[in-house]
Amino acid sequence: MSDEKQDFTLEENFERLEETIEQLEQDDLPLEDAFKAYTLGMQILKQCNDQIDKVEKQVLKLSETGELEELDHGDTEV
Repeated sequence: MSDEKQDFTLEENFERLEETIEQLEQDDLPLEDAFKAYTLGMQILKQCNDQIDKVEKQVLKLSETGELEELDHGDTEV
């Protein structure tokens, strides 16, 4: 399987991660295959985290005047 450097959506990565977890949960999975699945799972998880970070940086908030402005991570007001 050649998943290297392919662009997947966040939803696709979650599905891939779920499949990897199911593979790891198999009782008869050889150790080498388990290690490969674990490594792939960690790579997918990093991609998910990167994608979520990217989305968080793009989140906009609605100001009191109804204008959209970038979310200030230092702003603690609700």
